[in-house]
Amino acid sequence: MPNAVAHTDVSLVDELVRTQFPRWHGLPIVQVEHGGTSNAMYRLGDELAVRLPRLDWAKDEAVKEAATVPLVAPHLPVAVPEPLALGKPIESYPHRWSVVRWLSGDIAGVEDVDADTPVRLAELVHALHGIDATGRPWTTYRGRLDASDNDEPVRGCIAQLGGDPRLVAIWEEALAAPRWDRPGRWLHADLHQGNLLFTGGRLTGVIDWGTAGVGDPAADLMTAWLYLDERGRKAFRRELPEFDDATWARARGWALHLAVLALPYYRDTNRFLAGIASRTIEQLLAERAR
Repeated sequence: MPNAVAHTDVSLVDELVRTQFPRWHGLPIVQVEHGGTSNAMYRLGDELAVRLPRLDWAKDEAVKEAATVPLVAPHLPVAVPEPLALGKPIESYPHRWSVVRWLSGDIAGVEDVDADTPVRLAELVHALHGIDATGRPWTTYRGRLDASDNDEPVRGCIAQLGGDPRLVAIWEEALAAPRWDRPGRWLHADLHQGNLLFTGGRLTGVIDWGTAGVGDPAADLMTAWLYLDERGRKAFRRELPEFDDATWARARGWALHLAVLALPYYRDTNRFLAGIASRTIEQLLAERAR
């Protein structure tokens, strides 16, 4: 994972807003602490947020979100951050950046949210996958037809984490599963704890659409292990009977892919993301033991 980091601070945000969107200049700017690493976020007044990609691999996310969110938002049962403006790079900051509508809500573990959360997540996935994607290019990351080009790094990370043969088996089953042979579907492709917002325990928002695109729906089903527990997975799967065993096998593979690559990368630098990865591996292994 490339790790060149673009520096951001309140003074940079003030300069960007003042020079590019002066109608919002003068609103209070406060940095938002969150668990992600790809974007820095600043509150702009009470109703807005500024998102600035920090890492080279996230440099196109602002443009992608600005194009994707307006297409999918009207069809979803939860709120998403409405893109309001797309900023340009300057000499001291190299990426496109965005101003979005601030979304209220809390990030919470599955043990702290309503019991109907698996059903709400399934409703979200169903609504997202039901949006017409005709003519849209497939995503080139999670959700692509063939994940075998990641075989070597995934196996290497499994070895780095102790080489559990059950993880190897999950990965091999995902690679061997029949591929998705129907039209691609709209995906969020990153439905983990850090991107789900709750209000009073109820799922009310989904943020960070930088990995969204069109592809194999298995990339969204991986939330069954990224976020849910055993009971939640069963409820989630019951709500999505249209997907066969092969799709769920690929979904396990995507969950494993995210977790084993993220855990060694973030273990010493981001406890929140490392915790998501570690818990995902625990869920995959606990399921495997039954």
